[in-house]
Amino acid sequence: MLKNIVFSLLLITFTVSANAQDWKPKPADKIVTTALHEAKVGKKNVMLIFHASWCKWCTRLEKAISSPELSVIFKDNWVVTYVDVLERGGKVDSLENPGGKEIMKKYGGENAGLPFCVFIDKSGKLIGNSNIMPDKTNIGYPGAKDEVALFTGLLKKASKKLTNKQKTVITNYFVKNAPKQ
Repeated sequence: MLKNIVFSLLLITFTVSANAQDWKPKPADKIVTTALHEAKVGKKNVMLIFHASWCKWCTRLEKAISSPELSVIFKDNWVVTYVDVLERGGKVDSLENPGGKEIMKKYGGENAGLPFCVFIDKSGKLIGNSNIMPDKTNIGYPGAKDEVALFTGLLKKASKKLTNKQKTVITNYFVKNAPKQ
């Protein structure tokens, strides 16, 4: 009996280890196709966020979107989807979604920093992206009050369902959680 348990545990460990070594990031076009399908079904638009594991501003944005204060608002208004791009060193092949940089370029992010946000409708048509600073550069994570105002304006443009009350909750979250100077 003990031999069977040990054998079973070894078999499970070997299987999990072998599968982990074979894991590859999903191609970016498949991620977008899945998000577009979810958007059609849910009658929403897609918020496509390009990010990387090393990017602290990406982590901050992900934390904001998944926070208790904002998660329901984002879930109600968009299909939020992430594509990993611009990794560094040995992480490129193991983390980047193949084709992600090309999709980022397609939606205007060729020279943008991270995070780079794109809003597309359920057919894949661009509604807007985070190149909304006065000089048309990427806002990244909205930290200053003027950046928060531009970002929430983009959110309002990207969802017909976003209420003024929800916009205020988002604004208050980003103002409250602004980076310390």
